[in-house]
Amino acid sequence: MWLRNRAGTEPLTARSPLRARRILSLVALVLGMAAAVVFAVLAASTGAEVWRWEAAIAAAVAVVAATDLALLRRRR
Repeated sequence: MWLRNRAGTEPLTARSPLRARRILSLVALVLGMAAAVVFAVLAASTGAEVWRWEAAIAAAVAVVAATDLALLRRRR
């Protein structure tokens, strides 16, 4: 049997971390979108420049998470 003649040191029950990565990406997507909306509302109501930057950063996190989810879906 091919499992008896293994040359590597990997365990027999090695598992892929794709499920955990998917869950973390989903959480980041939801929180990033919610934060972007909250910060955009704060930027509109106060006019402070810092809230615009916070909204942009949160939106970027959401975009990265969405891209990661798309990549994971393609691999599946």
